[in-house]
Amino acid sequence: MKDDVDDDDNNTREHSNPVTVIVKRIAKKDKINEFEEWLSRISKEFSKQDGSMGIDIIRPTNSNKTKSEYVIIFRFNTYDNLEKWEKSAIRNEWLQKSWELSEAHYDVQKLTGLEFWFTPYLKDGSSSRVPINPPPRYKMVIVTIPVISILLLTLVPQIRVLTEMLSIPYVIGLVIAIIILVLLMTYVIMPLLTKLLRSWLYKS
Repeated sequence: MKDDVDDDDNNTREHSNPVTVIVKRIAKKDKINEFEEWLSRISKEFSKQDGSMGIDIIRPTNSNKTKSEYVIIFRFNTYDNLEKWEKSAIRNEWLQKSWELSEAHYDVQKLTGLEFWFTPYLKDGSSSRVPINPPPRYKMVIVTIPVISILLLTLVPQIRVLTEMLSIPYVIGLVIAIIILVLLMTYVIMPLLTKLLRSWLYKS
């Protein structure tokens, strides 16, 4: 019985965590322009979905003459919102349209937890060379522990002082501090560190 309860708790935590999905699709050689148009349209549709946290696209390099492989990286704030998107009629409609433009086989990865923080955000001209698989777990731990420790020792106490000045109850103030910490880690600190430490994180 205890194991069942623990499994339920783990599933609940997993479904409330942010998730990154990495999809690899190979466009048909004679359908490149149509596939690009499909990508543009489905990206706009994705941005309208509940919990959408952005989409990145790695296009094939000019040197690759054998296949036109695209890598699509999209993020949701929770696993539940991802499932809503995957089960939606609009997503299935766009998926059906893709079969005429790309090869039938495609790869999908779903990353949560630490792996979500270390998924590259593609904001520079080297996107075609950004590695897709997450770095080793021990490297993710080495980077994450000191960052969280510094935030807990510096930022969180400052937020607590501010919430106390505003007479905000302790529990609510703590929740506010945690929300700010997670937002900073997700949108500012980890994308920056992933970029700065890329050569070490993804070194074979």
